[in-house]
Amino acid sequence: MTRDEAIAILEMDREDAIQAILILAEKAENYDRLCDKPSPTTPSGMTPPYLKPAGKRKKRPCGRKHGHKGISRKRPETVTAYQTHTLKSCPDCHQPLQNPVRTYKRYIEDIPQIDPVVTEHTVHGSWCSCCRKIVQPTVTDALPNARLGLRLVVFTAWLHYLVGISINNIVKMVSVFFNFHISAGGLTQAWKSLATLLESRYNDIGQKVSASAVLHADETGWRLNGKTHWLWCFTTKTLCYYLITRNRGSPVIKKFLGRLFKGILICDFWGAYNKINALAKQRCFYHLFTELVKVDTYNRSIPWKAFRKKLSRVLKDALRLSEEKNHLSPECFLRLKKRLHYRLEQFLITPYQDKDAQRLIKRLNRHKEELFTFLEHEGVSPYNNHAEQQMRKPVLTRKISQQNRSAQGANTQAILMTLLRSAELQGANPVENLLAIAKNALTVKTPSGLAYKIAC
Repeated sequence: MTRDEAIAILEMDREDAIQAILILAEKAENYDRLCDKPSPTTPSGMTPPYLKPAGKRKKRPCGRKHGHKGISRKRPETVTAYQTHTLKSCPDCHQPLQNPVRTYKRYIEDIPQIDPVVTEHTVHGSWCSCCRKIVQPTVTDALPNARLGLRLVVFTAWLHYLVGISINNIVKMVSVFFNFHISAGGLTQAWKSLATLLESRYNDIGQKVSASAVLHADETGWRLNGKTHWLWCFTTKTLCYYLITRNRGSPVIKKFLGRLFKGILICDFWGAYNKINALAKQRCFYHLFTELVKVDTYNRSIPWKAFRKKLSRVLKDALRLSEEKNHLSPECFLRLKKRLHYRLEQFLITPYQDKDAQRLIKRLNRHKEELFTFLEHEGVSPYNNHAEQQMRKPVLTRKISQQNRSAQGANTQAILMTLLRSAELQGANPVENLLAIAKNALTVKTPSGLAYKIAC
């Protein structure tokens, strides 16, 4: 209620004032009801956490199924130390004991106490008469002009940018486990220097991803110094490229992929993906099924149930046909595929009175050529689950780290997440892989590439 409305009510007669107050109360009740149930078209990242429904967990008994063969930790292949345990006297009555009558072996795996190793590097420079300058060997155990070892910097970067541990907790862990004392600011500066060194490798991954045959894309909310930004993920089966921008619109995708993407793009129904041309697109079925479930929570009308049943049947028949493709003859598969397209066309031209059905029909008409791409091409999934999985760890991290405080920090986040996650997708040890890349970058003198930034 505004101030003018309140004054107007005070000037009314008693009956009129009561009627006006009742009308305002009804409006407030409807507003609260709308706020409690966001529109199905509202992106998940823009819905407050307290309005999201709690996940339902299936009640399952703990442990393995009854009758399953037991399993334990495998015996180590190599033994690094040996210890023998013998009693000279009984621990209960202190009677002297003779030779052992029973012996068994027990294997225990543990980590040793770790203390920092301080190494003094003496670097000799020699005069090169050809180059007319003093040359010296490169120290690859640390970044230039740094006292922190490269392995420590890479290990802590993995803990923060991939595992999702906060900087303060990393400082505590390093202090307790390794007896190594370092400040949060020192770690942050070391990570920024590491990211600057590896910018060219980050750009190489971006170029390979943008030229891939099948690409998954997704985006989610991110914070930079408290302001809303967006974290983009472009991923293949072996590479993952992250990008943090101010904009969630099509200029970001056009800047990265170009106006024409020569591969197959798998994405959701976000409008920014409509502005780019591609060889083919596949829209995520999971988002459609989720949309149906959302509408079910507040729309139980008969027209909606009929619409929902027909759409679910068409989508599930397409999934079933994809699973049975290898067991069908080419002629039979082609016939069933044409039948699916015909059913979809008939479904889309059928008039529906329900508003939610009309809204989804409009969306399906816009993307009807992008629903069954997975039936035309091998290696294309009807779901965008791969990109969602690559977003899972950053989403968990943002709940702990509060994202970034500066543009340089966001750039560091994107670079290190890209390199670490790509190593995981390739089945490599992310710490050792990043350590090898950093040492190679220190050894090979190449001009550092500019970070892939988009000011949108």
